[in-house]
Amino acid sequence: MTAITASMVAALRAKTDAPMMECKKALTEAAGDMDKAEELLRVKLGSKASKAADRITAEGVIASAVSGDTGALIEINCETDFVSKNDDFLAFANAVAALVASSNPADVAALSALPLSLAGFGPTVEDVRKGLIGKIGENMSIRRFKRYAAGGQLASYLHGTRIGVIVEFTGDAVAAKDVAMHVAAMKPVSLSSSEVPSELIDKERSVATAKADEANRELVAAGKPAQSAEIVTKRIEGAVQKYLKEVSLLNQVFVKAADGKQTVEQMLKDKSTAVKGFTLYVVGEGIEKKVDDFAAEVAAQAAAAAAAAAARG
Repeated sequence: MTAITASMVAALRAKTDAPMMECKKALTEAAGDMDKAEELLRVKLGSKASKAADRITAEGVIASAVSGDTGALIEINCETDFVSKNDDFLAFANAVAALVASSNPADVAALSALPLSLAGFGPTVEDVRKGLIGKIGENMSIRRFKRYAAGGQLASYLHGTRIGVIVEFTGDAVAAKDVAMHVAAMKPVSLSSSEVPSELIDKERSVATAKADEANRELVAAGKPAQSAEIVTKRIEGAVQKYLKEVSLLNQVFVKAADGKQTVEQMLKDKSTAVKGFTLYVVGEGIEKKVDDFAAEVAAQAAAAAAAAAARG
């Protein structure tokens, strides 16, 4: 039987905002599987239990560089929030973003081997990174980047240094900038509902199915007839379609809509503007930050002290 530790419960609570005891129950039922436990909480507590996207699990910055129809967005990580505000670290991130835009490296390894100077000589990105580690005393890494150079118009938006967006578009630049800000706020996973990754759809269908099953069990327990298979299927598919609208950019309600109903797609149509694609980076998204089990650490220290005392005696 998998032992459910306090650190596991704390990590799940940080991801979901669910009550501590509910997190422990979910982890126990899921035999310690964090993803499965999160799904179980969503079934029991509703969609509000899933807030992983709002929880930053690593430190660092997002930097961008846009010049005409060429641009880049990059995430560079560090260990602490303190270093993410360091002037040298920020200058490094901005310089590397500009280098991505100008040099078109194939991947992080190729980028690391390039001279950081746009003049094409001097220390490489990797040399500078190692130098900063030595100077600041904290590890840092280049995680990912996205480059645009297909000839389309580009709009970018940085929410501080923790969220960054680039939007590729044709049409009105102000409307595109508004879309970039919308993406930062609403965090869509795709441009349209047809582009939502299948694994996300499957997960949502699984959650909806589990919710429907639990609703039927509650009806039966209360002495009422369970819903028919046809009704259950409609509920599940209705939940999936609702999810697709909520996570696809064009179907989302535009954050600046005066009537609270206008979708992003309708706003763009009014502005004679089309969005071809976008990239959204959130610092630390998807990275698990180590959670210390302080109770276990204290117990271990006490045991070690007791063992040392016994040895001396």
